[in-house]
Amino acid sequence: MGSSFILHLLVIAMVGYLIGSINLSIILCKLMGKGDIRDHGSGNAGTTNTLRTLGKLPALLVLTFDILKGFIAIKLGMALMLFGQGAVDIDKLPLAFEYATLVAGFASILGHNFPIYYGFKGGKGIATSLGVILTIEPLIGWTCALFAIILMIASRMVSLGSIFGSFLYPVLVLVIGDAFDSGSDLALKIPYFIFACLLASLAIYRHRANIDRLLNGTENKLWKTKKEKEEAAEEKGGK
Repeated sequence: MGSSFILHLLVIAMVGYLIGSINLSIILCKLMGKGDIRDHGSGNAGTTNTLRTLGKLPALLVLTFDILKGFIAIKLGMALMLFGQGAVDIDKLPLAFEYATLVAGFASILGHNFPIYYGFKGGKGIATSLGVILTIEPLIGWTCALFAIILMIASRMVSLGSIFGSFLYPVLVLVIGDAFDSGSDLALKIPYFIFACLLASLAIYRHRANIDRLLNGTENKLWKTKKEKEEAAEEKGGK
């Protein structure tokens, strides 16, 4: 693999990043006459803040769109690598396609988090990461999603499910991952595991403020219990 292969990967990364940079939550908020969603709620341009700011339907649209971004970026990356496969020796094609997949997927997540169209201030990349994982290895993707959803419902905190779901990803890749398995070929296995660790680390890093609030017991919850509502009403009435 030479300079031509590296050039193909750079093109794939650029395409994935530009796709990831499209942020539907920002677009919808402006279309609905509410300005910039990053000026509302948590300031995050993602599904949860869309739910709190715009409602359920816009949030569902944003969630679906963000997941699809990861899928589309990877499929285009694979197509671009197929188009330029002359730059790679035939015996190295499996590794080339793996790199194309991982580069396109990670670039789309970077685009979502740091979008060039919106001053490099985007979301936290969880939905786009899910789209990438589901595209690479559906079993692991659905397992992480189910685990995260259970935690979200139990705790009423999206951040808690997102953080632990992200942490689970490289663990599952290490234990059962076989998307790029080729017998004992470590050249195909190691990049996948490194990718999973990078993706999880980025997701957890983007939740650092949430982690502080979780530790302080001040993290926002999706809904309040009856007792919490009564306590809030009493506190408000006492002021």
